[in-house]
Amino acid sequence: MNLPPTVTERAFERLAEIGAADQGQALRVAVEGGGCSGFQYEIALDSPKEDDLVLEGKGQKVIVDAISLPFLENAVIDFTQELIGARFVIENPNATSSCGCGTSFSM
Repeated sequence: MNLPPTVTERAFERLAEIGAADQGQALRVAVEGGGCSGFQYEIALDSPKEDDLVLEGKGQKVIVDAISLPFLENAVIDFTQELIGARFVIENPNATSSCGCGTSFSM
């Protein structure tokens, strides 16, 4: 069964910490061609557009455009803090392989 991506509490909490919604912004997660494995994630603060899927939690929004949505079915959007830094990450069951940078994958 194909489900839209889910967003963890931690990811919504991070958006609240940086005050995304206060600035009228949402976290855009998009998939683009390119990167070392064929596709790459584009993650940025952006304003919601008309055809976006909007995932809401803790007063914050994560948005995915219609073209990227099929690539992100059943994926989990999370926020992680590691020694090398803190970042939003995507756990994508559709990706057959990914590279070390964590932003590029293939299907």
